[in-house]
Amino acid sequence: MRDALTGSRIRERRQIAGLKQAELARLAGISASYLNLIEHNRRRIGGKLLVDIAAALSVEPSVLTRGIEATLVSALREAADDAVGQNAELDSLEEFAGRFTGWAGVLAQMHRRVVSLERNVEILSDRLTHDPHLAASMHEVLSTAAAIRSTAAILADTEDIEAEWRERFHKNLHQDAERLADSSKALVTFLDESDAAVDPRGVPLEEVEAFFQARDYSFTELEEGGATDAVDLSSLNTTAAQTLAREMLEIYRADARAMPLDAVAARVRGAQPDPVDLAHHFSVDMATVLRRLAFLPESVVSEPAGLVLCDASGSILFLKPTPGFAMPRHGEACPLWPVFTALNRPLVPVRKQVEQTGRASAEFECFAYAWPHAVPGYDQDPAYRSVMLVRPVQEQAGDAPVTQVGPNCRVCPRKECTARREPSILSEGF
Repeated sequence: MRDALTGSRIRERRQIAGLKQAELARLAGISASYLNLIEHNRRRIGGKLLVDIAAALSVEPSVLTRGIEATLVSALREAADDAVGQNAELDSLEEFAGRFTGWAGVLAQMHRRVVSLERNVEILSDRLTHDPHLAASMHEVLSTAAAIRSTAAILADTEDIEAEWRERFHKNLHQDAERLADSSKALVTFLDESDAAVDPRGVPLEEVEAFFQARDYSFTELEEGGATDAVDLSSLNTTAAQTLAREMLEIYRADARAMPLDAVAARVRGAQPDPVDLAHHFSVDMATVLRRLAFLPESVVSEPAGLVLCDASGSILFLKPTPGFAMPRHGEACPLWPVFTALNRPLVPVRKQVEQTGRASAEFECFAYAWPHAVPGYDQDPAYRSVMLVRPVQEQAGDAPVTQVGPNCRVCPRKECTARREPSILSEGF
């Protein structure tokens, strides 16, 4: 019975990490349906699979399997680490969890709820600000509610209404109520963040990113020298998404030709490679190296890396996530990310160690590079782009400077920041 709830603990840790079932399943090398059975305690788990899932969640395997008291101690330790301005007695955690198991459970549950709520605030803040589909849905709900209120006011405030007009008002009221119900249901479905929900936004760029993720960011057809037409794009729903996908695939194909997979694998040999060294070895620019490293299969590199591609306006053109790395998809990201600072120093490689603040605190090693993507002609300013490779920090360097960044100003906990654009909506040091 001690290990009977391992699946529940896996689900809990996955939700804290902000991963969907499909993402965790991919990192662990299993199907999402099998992971679903594990999380509902319908399949036993152990051995290498347990180790792989724990590694994907960045926890020790024992955290997923040990008893309730040890689990509470781990949860309380996380709550203490997240607390701002508090000095918890960490040496007494085991004693506290043992003597006051109920209160320990309450604190652990509250901490998990705060983590979940803060993550929802970040996601919804990004969506409410920039998602056109959500804006249209909200407008539909509000306009329908206003129409119902107007009709109801006429019926309530007017004493003598002809039967024909009263019947018409009643019919309008009924139709608007049905429309409001349908709009509200669609909005709730859109906001549903459950694992089974299919993303309904249909934003072309997000379709392309989901397509690349489904292919594990690897295209054998292009590695073998084939044309981009050899890649099946029928799963993309819109012409715009297919156009964007072809553009990214052309970039992928050019990078693969400049840095053949076998040659890169021989040079890397499973280690974390130095991008500058690879640029010199293959006689290519840094942008090519950073993109190529982000799309290498896990059999070549020791850990998967994230990637951000943006233009000079700061708009994200492509985003490849990695565990723990969070950047707003639709804009207003923290300007302190190296991908943006590199735009101030074109053609100069930037390397920074970054600490992402907030509830999901994590440290990354970031390499960024900005270059003129297109030169229109003489005496005309080039169009710049910037790329950033994001890798988890392997070894903590004690004297290495660390740049603190937040998700965006609205939900960033850092009060003293020279780059802040607007006050945070969070309080009490979220």
